[in-house]
Amino acid sequence: MKNVIDSFVYLGHWPYAGSFGFNTDILATNPINLSVVLGVLIYFGKGVLNDLLDNRKQRILSTIRNSEELRKGAVEQLERARTCLRKVEIEADEYRMNGYSEIEREKVNLINATSDSLEQLENYKNETLHFEQEKAINQVRQRVFQQALQGALGTLNSCLNSELHFRMIRANIRILGAMQKITD
Repeated sequence: MKNVIDSFVYLGHWPYAGSFGFNTDILATNPINLSVVLGVLIYFGKGVLNDLLDNRKQRILSTIRNSEELRKGAVEQLERARTCLRKVEIEADEYRMNGYSEIEREKVNLINATSDSLEQLENYKNETLHFEQEKAINQVRQRVFQQALQGALGTLNSCLNSELHFRMIRANIRILGAMQKITD
């Protein structure tokens, strides 16, 4: 340790002949140098530091203002989007309700049309059955009439002789003659 101190003392004895030298007296020089350096820093650095702080403060304030403006714009866009969403939801509900109403109307119309068709088919069926019954009844009547007529003709032919036959013809001729006189 003594060697270190001796080397500082030896450096302190250098001559001051216009050259740069070291003052090794720590107690005498450092507080002065420090106060000068601090004074210069405070005097000149105060403006620079204030400028730096003011610039930083202005950038921060400008960033905050920009952020606030962006936030306001985002809030406005959000409100517009919410309003648009509400409108779309209302329209969707209206379309849904109109769709359900239209489906119900179509359902009722389809049921009514089907009911009408079934009623018409029932009427056609009844008319066809009635027509077929009348046709069958007429056919049966014709058969019965033909059989009765054939039976009557057979009975007449077996009962009639030629004299009775001539009398019937003369009676019918008289009836026809009397009818002719009345009409003239």
